[in-house]
Amino acid sequence: MVRAGTLPVVLTGVFITILDFFIVNVAVPPIQDDLHASDSAVQWIVAGYGLAYGSGLILGGRLGDVFGRRRMFAAGMALFTLASAACGLVPDAGALVAARVAQGAAAALLAPQVLAILRTAYSGAAQVRAVNAYALTMGLAAVLGQLIGGLLIRADLFGAGWRACFLINLPIGLAALAMTRRAVPESRQDGAGRVDLGGAVLVTLALAAVLLPLIEGREQGWPWWTWASFAVAGLLLLGYAGRRHASPLIDLALFRERAFTAGLLTQLAFTMGMAAYFLIFALYVQEGRGMDALQAGLVFTPIGAGYLAASSFAPRLAARFGRQAIAFGGLTRVAGLALILLAVHREAPIGWLVPALALDGIGMGLALAPIMGTVLARVSPRHAGAAAGLLSTTQQVGGALGVGIAGIVFYGALPGGVAHAFQYGLVYLIAAALLLVGLVQLLPRTSARAAA
Repeated sequence: MVRAGTLPVVLTGVFITILDFFIVNVAVPPIQDDLHASDSAVQWIVAGYGLAYGSGLILGGRLGDVFGRRRMFAAGMALFTLASAACGLVPDAGALVAARVAQGAAAALLAPQVLAILRTAYSGAAQVRAVNAYALTMGLAAVLGQLIGGLLIRADLFGAGWRACFLINLPIGLAALAMTRRAVPESRQDGAGRVDLGGAVLVTLALAAVLLPLIEGREQGWPWWTWASFAVAGLLLLGYAGRRHASPLIDLALFRERAFTAGLLTQLAFTMGMAAYFLIFALYVQEGRGMDALQAGLVFTPIGAGYLAASSFAPRLAARFGRQAIAFGGLTRVAGLALILLAVHREAPIGWLVPALALDGIGMGLALAPIMGTVLARVSPRHAGAAAGLLSTTQQVGGALGVGIAGIVFYGALPGGVAHAFQYGLVYLIAAALLLVGLVQLLPRTSARAAA
């Protein structure tokens, strides 16, 4: 039964976990100055969170299935709040890296419970609205992360400086925890049995072996160990597939549903373009246009405005046009990115980018919620946690893969100048959006309509 306050409480978990993935980017320069952090330490302050987060999502979802999604949501929120406090109080860079890894692990426990709770607590049109609100919250946290970070650093609340980017999670997390028991219904998988610890180790290590080279490979010049890591990941996944357990971490029967499998591929293509876009656009406006963190964050606001506007009517389009509504979102992104490419090529004033950025945000908003609705629509409530973990993992893998590819393209073209490199990056992003449009055609004709 849905309770008053369920949606805002659980969406708080989405917002802070996504926000902390992006907000740290603008905090890196003052962190490096204050803690005298090496370049390697700075990389791990960013990558440690993403690695722990992405590697633990499937296990986090399964723990919710077995022990209760509200219980694991509350545990994840408590641990995330404690880890955020640690991030804001660390004395040196090494301690910050450790706290960021702990924060990522807590996020991996927290995040998959949100989608699972929405899948089990709501049904019909209410579920569509809840999933749309989830997508809206996730997108706004990503788009506005840099702006929020810039504002916090500029405000220098209580003299905290960059530490406010982490300490802001304390009042938010404590408020959500205080309301969780009253507002969030409990659910779990009937007859879930025990957690397959051996399988959990294999899958978590395999995901870490995939994500580590994707996160670090470009920075390191793709040394031999990155390719060895991919090979090890494949062997670990084969080892998992050959196991037999009464309560598997991943029920492979999920992949027999066309809407679920094709939806995961579509989600992969979407996130391959989204995370990479935020990276290279931030580099362009700061290094190519000379903006500071706050100014750069403000430039992101047209994307957020477009995303917010589109998210309000995306479910209606999906209900009417099915999977082609997602394709239309992808094509809208292509148009927006092409206009940005044209403006950058002509060295137009930054204001000329605003309509194109808003159009790109509209494309994101049109695509994201219907994709997630498609993935979850035909999943049994008993598998909601595992499915949510797989969906969230796909988002992380897609983001890391996209950043890796875009980084190769962007930095490979950088000798020609930042604007020149950004144009090459935009060509990659247009290709990723076209891939999304193509993969959408693999979805069942009625899946997006049913999801909406």
